[in-house]
Amino acid sequence: MQYAILAMESPRDYDARTDPAASPEYWASWAAYVSALRESGVMGAGAALQPPETATTIRLRGGTREVQDGPFADTKEHLGGVFLIEVADLDEAMRWAARCPAAVHGSVEVRPVLPAMA
Repeated sequence: MQYAILAMESPRDYDARTDPAASPEYWASWAAYVSALRESGVMGAGAALQPPETATTIRLRGGTREVQDGPFADTKEHLGGVFLIEVADLDEAMRWAARCPAAVHGSVEVRPVLPAMA
């Protein structure tokens, strides 16, 4: 089965990406995680995302396009990256999610991927 691992990060995590004192440890934890996913053969794809303030949100209301700079939701955590994995079941997907660095300070959502449409 395919699952998406959605890494939710806090502002502190985003700050760690560029903080000279914190960034080596931050990026090393992600490099180790990605390496483990690749070496195990479960990783299909993955991408880190730019900080939430770089987002643009689009809505169509009454046929009119509304554009908002930044994320739609005002939350304490934002989507920092996503991985698509192929594993036997939810239990295995949750084991991989628990190894995700975002689980330490943020949260990790595991969600089944819909089968491809014909």
